[in-house]
Amino acid sequence: MRLDKFICDCTGLTRSQAGKLIRQGLVLIDGQLCKQPANQLKPEQQVELDGEVLALTGPRYFVMHKPAGYVCSTDDPDHNTVFVLMDEPRLDKLHTVGRLDLDTTGLLLITDDGQWSHKISSPKHECAKTYRAWLADPVDESAIQLFAEGVMLRGEKHPTKAAQLEIVSPHECLLTIHEGRYHQVKRMFAAIGNKVEKLHREKIGDFVLDANVLAEGEYRALTEAEVAAFVS
Repeated sequence: MRLDKFICDCTGLTRSQAGKLIRQGLVLIDGQLCKQPANQLKPEQQVELDGEVLALTGPRYFVMHKPAGYVCSTDDPDHNTVFVLMDEPRLDKLHTVGRLDLDTTGLLLITDDGQWSHKISSPKHECAKTYRAWLADPVDESAIQLFAEGVMLRGEKHPTKAAQLEIVSPHECLLTIHEGRYHQVKRMFAAIGNKVEKLHREKIGDFVLDANVLAEGEYRALTEAEVAAFVS
């Protein structure tokens, strides 16, 4: 890895900023001054920037209980993003694994590991996602079979993949889908003549959001075992 890129990854500085510090003589490699931004580092070498030893942090993985009123993007001119709820370095490197709508609450995964994110969000991996939906009108039992067979969404060419619907009460359901089309849950209920009034994601894969442990707006780092379980 180039010296300037290593410094960027460790500090969040831009390539030009890192290069300037290197040329100013503020960087040592194994105790020796280095003024060449393109210098290739070996894994075992130690880099110091202005007296501070630098080290790469590994990929980061978080779970958040997303509240309503926040968008899952890094920048939005009209709404707060979920990242304003986080106190972490280099927030610009993080991204959400898929998205929840502005008014949707619940389980949200956040990472800087693109491959891990893709394995969870890509439709071909069919990672199950379970939502609790509150509906405007009572849900008929026939919806269970309709969703299991797949429904046509407005503007789509192919029906949805088989989904599992559990009717909790006339106006409350649990819906498990295995893909992530735009506003899919809301559009599925709209396709059978109903309207989602409130939506909350409870589960991704085998990971269940425990609202008693993680209140709305709170987040925590995932354990190594939890990270591995999502893509096992």
